[in-house]
Amino acid sequence: MTPPRQDPALENYRAIADAIATLFFPHAEVVLHDLRTQSVDYIANNLSKRRIGDDAALLDLLSDDNGERNIGPYEKLNWDGQKIRSVSTVLRDAAGTPIAMLCINLNISLFESAKAALDLFLSPTQLIPQPDALFRDDWQERINTFLHNWLRQRQLGLNRLTREHKRELVEALHAEGAFKGRSAANYVANVLNMGRATVYKHLKEIKGEA
Repeated sequence: MTPPRQDPALENYRAIADAIATLFFPHAEVVLHDLRTQSVDYIANNLSKRRIGDDAALLDLLSDDNGERNIGPYEKLNWDGQKIRSVSTVLRDAAGTPIAMLCINLNISLFESAKAALDLFLSPTQLIPQPDALFRDDWQERINTFLHNWLRQRQLGLNRLTREHKRELVEALHAEGAFKGRSAANYVANVLNMGRATVYKHLKEIKGEA
């Protein structure tokens, strides 16, 4: 069967359909409907098994034109049972008359499967409370918790700390008793990207002020 002759006036829209389908390949199909003939004009990355020249489904909904440009996103089911999320854009000529509709159909089944896998993997129901015997003396975790609470309260990032910020943080950690661990000073120096000697210098000054 010879496909119907395509209107050259829609050629730019066919190129756009190809570009979108290429960018999101293989998950997106783009269908161009000719509103004047009420038929499918072009399909890029055919996922729906439609053919050029098929009747354009649901285009009678545009018979009462309300000036709407974008419709969606909305969901529908593909022939293979996979879920599709779609958005349709009404294309108009220079006079503002609707002449075509560009429909982007994104297969979201893969993303839903990935989300389900991540939700299962990250589910808190699989966690148990930290064993007290194991973590009672976990000074590293206590330092980490205090450090990131301190940063969050001041809306600071660990990689954006100035020299003065680091000094203030060492003072705050000292006041919290964070340096009682034998290797705590070395750990703080590594985390804050400071020289170990600088941390000890700050600690010496703090103790001297006390």
